[in-house]
Amino acid sequence: MIISQIEAWQPTTPGSPQDWRTQLGQIVVEVTTSDGTIGIGVGGGGSAGIHIIRTVLRERLVGMDIDHPADAHATMCQMTGFYGRKGLVPMAISGVDLAIWDAYAKASERSIYELLRSDVPARDSCSIYSTVFDEKEARSAINNGNRDVKLHVERFGSDPDPSLIIELVARTRGLIGDVPAIMIDAFGGWNVARTLAIAEQLTPFDVSWIEEPLMPDNVEGYRELCLHSPIPIAGGEHEYLIEGFTQIADNLMHDVLQPDVNWCGGLTTLIEIYKLADERSLRVVPHRGSEPFALPAILALDRSPIAESPRRWFNVFDPPVQIVDGRARCNHGPGFGVSIKRRDNGE
Repeated sequence: MIISQIEAWQPTTPGSPQDWRTQLGQIVVEVTTSDGTIGIGVGGGGSAGIHIIRTVLRERLVGMDIDHPADAHATMCQMTGFYGRKGLVPMAISGVDLAIWDAYAKASERSIYELLRSDVPARDSCSIYSTVFDEKEARSAINNGNRDVKLHVERFGSDPDPSLIIELVARTRGLIGDVPAIMIDAFGGWNVARTLAIAEQLTPFDVSWIEEPLMPDNVEGYRELCLHSPIPIAGGEHEYLIEGFTQIADNLMHDVLQPDVNWCGGLTTLIEIYKLADERSLRVVPHRGSEPFALPAILALDRSPIAESPRRWFNVFDPPVQIVDGRARCNHGPGFGVSIKRRDNGE
């Protein structure tokens, strides 16, 4: 498969959050091969990510004859290794990697799922958990068929009163019942002592994990949490490439790995993360897994698949993953099974 063109742009997404995900947000990547096949992917990094693709990655990859998407991924990582091991560069690489995988699968008229798991009957869907911000949203999610909920508690600040978190979880448990799982997302805002204090008081409410209580590079802090917290610690949404996740595993930083396929390095990296997790007996629950570029890998590679609810504001693909009765259903068709709904490059 010879790459003949690579293009990237940042689509207009009305209603998107006004933060780094917008200014440095999702980008669409198209890879065209010499036979006219077009692969579609999503990366991150906004205009900076687009600049990396157009001025660095495209120059090296156009004209390259690729036997497997992992070959192109290795080339991209090697050529950016002096300056791109974390952050914007892997986010840009993610989009190119996913587009190459899409083209690669289309060339063989297979879906991504079939490429990853052709030896077993296809899983059609998996249950989802919904990220919510209060107990009323949690009850609504469960009533709509979602199996579990994750409470986002960033609004309580960097040094929250533990009683506020406990009361929210208690009210949520009372409203949704004993069966649905409850997770907590602190978005990197707490410290070790506060996290342990909250974890101890949450034990009666059967919380499945506490997500990103610390900033990603706090190696010692995360190790201490994993050693002493009675509740599993999750993270990895803001980690990159297999080297970053190997560091997490080597240092016993997380019990649950949460890579975002559009940021971490793409499908090639996500496959490597699943292999690492299998070797280290870790759980993988990709960030926003009920989106078109993550769900096929979850269904193909995970023994107990579950997917997080999608980004509602990023809706540039057709069809989106269909969610019926609390289950995310994988798109059919070659590749990731999506086409671009609209294109607005702002130029």
